[in-house]
Amino acid sequence: MIYRNATIEDIPALDELQKKYHITTIDEADKADGFVTTLFTDEQFKELIEKENGITVACDGARIIAYVMAASWEYWSRWPLFQHMINDLHNTEYMGQILTTENSYQYGPVCIHKDYRGSEVLIEVFDFSRVQMKERYPILITFINHINTRSYYAHTKKLGLDEIKSFEFNQNTYYELGYDTSKAVERKPK
Repeated sequence: MIYRNATIEDIPALDELQKKYHITTIDEADKADGFVTTLFTDEQFKELIEKENGITVACDGARIIAYVMAASWEYWSRWPLFQHMINDLHNTEYMGQILTTENSYQYGPVCIHKDYRGSEVLIEVFDFSRVQMKERYPILITFINHINTRSYYAHTKKLGLDEIKSFEFNQNTYYELGYDTSKAVERKPK
């Protein structure tokens, strides 16, 4: 398995993977195993790659089987949900600090092909992304829909993210999670 930063040439494969697991296009049978809720255009992928170096991919041979996105709050500010989170940063404390757009960034979405879920892929792609961002930001922030129990479990139990609080937006309830970017993910002995 290879973990690396995405390039412009990866956009068609990223688009294909996101559509397979997006909440509006996912097979109903696959929904219980996790889904993504933010749909990106090719232009948004391009900007995230070029301006933020913000997409990490996992490749099995030449095939992209997972991606993780991470970027500044400035990048995310065009979406209403992220605007809501940005406006609430000053009400949120983590690691003894009030969150700001300077000391934190937004991680996610993460999307992993179902054939690779439950493997080491999540840990490795998350940790590769964390390393890319840790020099810029001490705190990683993300959110997970309360109905996405598999993602919540994976992020809190497998990766070790801390639940900070819950919030409501657009008739959905979300967990807000945080992580200290200076800490590598603890790998369990095999």
